[in-house]
Amino acid sequence: MGIIERMPLKPELTVAVLAEDHGRFLTVEERIKGRNVFNQPAGHVEDGETVIEAVVREAREETAWRFSPEALLGIYLWRYPGTGRYTLRFAFTGTVHDHDAGQPLDRGILRTHWLTRAELIEREPHLRSPLVLRCVDDYLTGRRLPLETIACLDVRAATGTQAASL
Repeated sequence: MGIIERMPLKPELTVAVLAEDHGRFLTVEERIKGRNVFNQPAGHVEDGETVIEAVVREAREETAWRFSPEALLGIYLWRYPGTGRYTLRFAFTGTVHDHDAGQPLDRGILRTHWLTRAELIEREPHLRSPLVLRCVDDYLTGRRLPLETIACLDVRAATGTQAASL
């Protein structure tokens, strides 16, 4: 892999959804800084949320689909070259169901798409980050980690007085 980057003290903690249906991937088209870009449904983990809770919430807010996480795809550290800002992304695979066509989408989201890898490559100059294709490629290679890979511990659980998981 080459040079391993040092973890910044405070990367932005984000989650992303990788949902696939017959070779097409759920994608959002969003307006960022005056530019339309394509991304997986994704967003920041809010205070008090687990990454699992955040990915389910973000999927619903950005796509109006209910997301059921099935596996951890990967954890990605990426530095935006324009600002030097770091993002630590937890990407999850799973299924979507229970679409609410009447639900307004999150601010900035223009529409959702189901795009093939080839269609994403055609839009490569308009992808929000290189993480979009990297996650699709990792998914297509069969990468999957059990959800139990992520442990969410509070003070009692960390001291052994209570078991905690997702």
